[in-house]
Amino acid sequence: MEIIGIIIADDHLIFRKGLRIVLNEIPFVKVIAEASDGNELLSILRKNTADIVLMDINMPGMNGIEATQKLKDKYPDTEVIALTMHEEIGYFNKMIEAGAKGFLLKKTTKEQLESAIKAVFYGETFFSEEFVLSTKPKYVAQKNTNIEISEREKDVLKLIAKGYSNQEIADKLFLSKRTVDGHKARLFEKTGAKNAPNLIMFALKNGLI
Repeated sequence: MEIIGIIIADDHLIFRKGLRIVLNEIPFVKVIAEASDGNELLSILRKNTADIVLMDINMPGMNGIEATQKLKDKYPDTEVIALTMHEEIGYFNKMIEAGAKGFLLKKTTKEQLESAIKAVFYGETFFSEEFVLSTKPKYVAQKNTNIEISEREKDVLKLIAKGYSNQEIADKLFLSKRTVDGHKARLFEKTGAKNAPNLIMFALKNGLI
């Protein structure tokens, strides 16, 4: 596959260097640069083109949320995967609203990191299963909505939440991609969600998964 250009934006030098080492082990990834905050990131992007930015949320100066908003305004073709130590749902909502297409906890595995980069590069969204489980409200004991979804739609919804692409969902459920596309479209229609992140958060908040 083609080479994917990555910029790491994080204020912790040791974390950046460690992440670079891991990324260098992925054959289709090239680390273009590192930034310690949002201002430095935007300065780098003025001179370099990147496919994906791995974005820390809490950085001094310009944080990851503001940096993501500015990045998407100026460089809409560059995608953002959020990285955080924090598991609060509020960060997720703010980063998704800013334009991020993926969300990973910093304790993610190399395999999840590789999957996230591939998914986001090819136009999908990606949220690690560990993150989804960590953000699921503990107080939701039962379904909290009148919306009815079928068992098959629930199966599709669970796999969307785990970060699988439509084709991967089709393979796992032994369905055609067209059928999965249909289930996904009905889920959007029933919940009123505009995109996959909104769909996941609606499902989590209302006990659908």
